[in-house]
This record gives sequence, C-alpha cells and structure tokens, in this order.
Amino acid sequence: MNIQTNFSLKKYNTFGIEAKAKQFVAVNTIKDLKTLLQENKLLPKFILGGGSNMLLTQNIHALVIHIDLKGKKILREEDNFVWVECMAGENWHLFVLWTIDQNFGGLENMSLIPGNVGTTPIQNIGAYGTEIKDTFVSCQAMNIATQEMRTFTKEECHFGYRESVFKHEVKDQFIITSVIFKLTKRNHKINTSYGDITKELENQNIATPTLKDVSNAVIAIRQSKLPDPKELGNSGSFFKNPIIPKAQYNTIHALHPDMPHYVVSETEVKVPAGWLIEKAGFKGKRFGDAGIHKNQALVLVNYGNATGQEILNVSRTIQATILKGFGILIEVEVNVI
Repeated sequence: MNIQTNFSLKKYNTFGIEAKAKQFVAVNTIKDLKTLLQENKLLPKFILGGGSNMLLTQNIHALVIHIDLKGKKILREEDNFVWVECMAGENWHLFVLWTIDQNFGGLENMSLIPGNVGTTPIQNIGAYGTEIKDTFVSCQAMNIATQEMRTFTKEECHFGYRESVFKHEVKDQFIITSVIFKLTKRNHKINTSYGDITKELENQNIATPTLKDVSNAVIAIRQSKLPDPKELGNSGSFFKNPIIPKAQYNTIHALHPDMPHYVVSETEVKVPAGWLIEKAGFKGKRFGDAGIHKNQALVLVNYGNATGQEILNVSRTIQATILKGFGILIEVEVNVI
C-alpha cells in the first residue's frame, strides 16, 4: 500500500472540486484494509467511495482511504430468485448493467446513478419508484476501531428516504465492504409507475418492456436531464424531495395549481424539490462558476473552477428563498465535507 501525501482529490469527487488530502491510500483487499486500520489507529480517517455524493468545501486533514474492493459473485440460486454479492468498490451503474445482462431483475430503475456499490446502502439510493431497500439483503462492514467484520441485515439498516443507520447510529464507525442483493430470475416486477418511464417507452413503441428496456428508458431520461459529471461537475440530485403535511400541500396547491405531488400516506405528500427550485426562478442560473443546471433544477453544477464553498452558498440561497416563499425547508442530499 502506497500512502501518498498532499494528494489532489479533484478526480475523486464528481463535482470536480480541487481539494487536497493530507494523506491518501487506495485499498483493494479486505486484508490490506484491516492492516491499514491497525497500523494507523491514532490517525483521523476519511472513507472515500466513488465521490459521487459529497461536496468538498475544504482540504481533508486526515488519512483518506479510498475503498477500491472489486468483484461480484452469485451466492445462491432458486427457481425464481438469485442472491448476488458485490464488493464495495464496484461501479454501481456497471453492476446494474451486469445484473440486467444476467436477466436478474430489481435494479434496472436505478441505472446510471453515479457512485460505487458500497455507498448505496448509506443513502438508500433510489430512482423512479425503486430504492436499495427493495432488493437489499445484507451488507458486510468492517469496524474501523476494532477491524472486526459485522453483517448488517436489512432490518438493522433502518432504511428510510435517503436514510440509514450508517448516517446516524453508527455513522463513521464502519466501512461497508460488500453488499448482498436478492434479485428476480423470472416473473420480474417491471416498474414503470413513473410517468417519465411510461412516456419514454411509448416514444420507443415498447408495449411490453423487458428489464433492458426499462434500463434504457431510465438512461435516456437521466441523460436528457442530468449532466455527465465527466463533462460538467455535479453530484446528481443535490436536494431531497421534501415530505410535507397534506394540509400544507393543499394550502400551497390552492395558490399554485400546477404543483405536482406524490402521496406518501393519508397525511403526507412528497413534493418535487426541482419544481420548487424552478418555481423560485433558479433553474439555469449561474453564480460565477457555480450554478443550477439548465435542464434539471435539482442539480447544482461546477462550470469549471467553483469552490465547494461557492456551491454550498448557492444551495443555501436556494433553501432560504424556498423557505420564505413556500414555507418548505428542502434538505441537502449530498454530504457536505
């Protein structure tokens, strides 16, 4: 293992923010990870996955450990289901495409989400009516302090909307090393409940979609709305879609009849944060090299040389404006470092 000093993290975060790590090392075996943690017990540590869900606002004065564990395997099969284990350092989208190539169903609606497999349970990532918790069985994680391995079951992960135990009760205590998914082998539950997918499939004249068809539709939609981080720095959706009381929604809807919503329960509805941001006039706006994407108001972008602090300032301006105009606090989805 080669520990490097004063290491640039620009290529290791999808915003393309220039920030330095005091020390940096990539690990690609669990044995190396255990050794590294044992030999550097007293050093502060920062665990880095795909760098897709964070905004760096400062240099990292710690040992940055890049989790680069690779590999995937079928653990067990039945007539209708298959259990697949994927290592934490695998690219999420490439893993999704692999499952589709095997005709394993359950992840196709989450095609093209940036990042690596190991960080997906932390956020309980989701898109177009599907979340990680729908197929998640368990994950293996190493205790940073003791180097002991622990299995977290689905129940123990306490999954919620972009939430999990890894963001709260055991935050910064474990490193996820692999994730196990239970996927369908036949009788796939094709989920086209979101209008965008239905519309895209209709445009392609597909009446009975396959897993690949749904994946291709999601990819087409995301590419039409979301910038490629390799071309324009971003972290995907910057904000969570707020869940508000139905009574509050009814009051706002009376003033804004075009306000969309999704029913969460008898008393709550989810409102698209992108709609709120666009309604507040921010879509496509630019503040120096920091801005809001022209096609998707949920996405904040780095036009080249924005600092993390500049992007954070834009996000706070958006939050304050929407809170004042709609009485709704939209929460940041990305991890601000």
